[in-house]
Amino acid sequence: MAAEAGGGEPLVRFVKLSGRAAGRKSPPARSGHRCVADHANLYVFGGYNPDYDESGGPENEDYPLFRELWRYHFATGTWHQMGTDGYMPRELASMSLVLHGYNLLVFGGTGIPFGESNGNDVHVCNVKYKRWEKLSCDGKKPNRIYGQAMAIINGFLYVFGGTTGYIYSTDLHRLDLSSREWVQLKPNNPPCDLPEERYRHEIAHDNQRIYVLGGGTSWTAYALDKIHAYNFETNTWEDIPTKPHENLGKAYTRSTSGLALKQVQEKVCPGFGNSALLFSGDRKLLRSQDCSLLFRPSRQSQQHWT
Repeated sequence: MAAEAGGGEPLVRFVKLSGRAAGRKSPPARSGHRCVADHANLYVFGGYNPDYDESGGPENEDYPLFRELWRYHFATGTWHQMGTDGYMPRELASMSLVLHGYNLLVFGGTGIPFGESNGNDVHVCNVKYKRWEKLSCDGKKPNRIYGQAMAIINGFLYVFGGTTGYIYSTDLHRLDLSSREWVQLKPNNPPCDLPEERYRHEIAHDNQRIYVLGGGTSWTAYALDKIHAYNFETNTWEDIPTKPHENLGKAYTRSTSGLALKQVQEKVCPGFGNSALLFSGDRKLLRSQDCSLLFRPSRQSQQHWT
């Protein structure tokens, strides 16, 4: 699938990765999982599938969840289920996952029963030594939530939004990874100028702002006609308007999306210094396979969807 710009060049192209299993089958179909990638591997953690046979049948002791970590090696095209030591979390759906060096950091998520068995601990898996550890943290921890988004920025872990299953959040928390102390940030905005409460959104950053994309609640998905951005310097939330591409129009409203932030050298692609790729998600509860690219041209004040 590809969308073309005015000159006929493809903006996006979807390619199915051919993969074979190393030792056993490749990961079963699932939702609610999380994945991250480095230069060599794609890591897939957790997830949910109510189909008993698809989820592994009697071999899966955690049915309908997947308490497992998979790795896809790009060079060889092989899947491998990683055997790990230590305590792997049991909140295996709608958690947050980031990769920091050799460490996978997992926060929050929900288990069985969904919305009743939520987490607010930080678990770390060192993918080099294949061992899990639960971080002992101080300070004001976020509530037990799932569907939140998080990112590591300059040695701090930022967590935004999420839901308890009943209450949706607009809270922004920060964990100092050196002191392991949580702080709930209090932006200078009045309550009416905060982002809407949400879950299953994504965030990206450029070291100056955190950008919130998509998400929603159980009854709505938020439009992308503006982007909420948290400004580190001013400790305020800002609304950044977007406008549709002249040929392709606007990006669809969506939640439960996936996001990858791609930094491209200006000399290679002038004007595309920071790009965020927003893929798939629910469009008013209808699953979609749209792909939209948000880029920030260096000499323009508004963001363009393509």
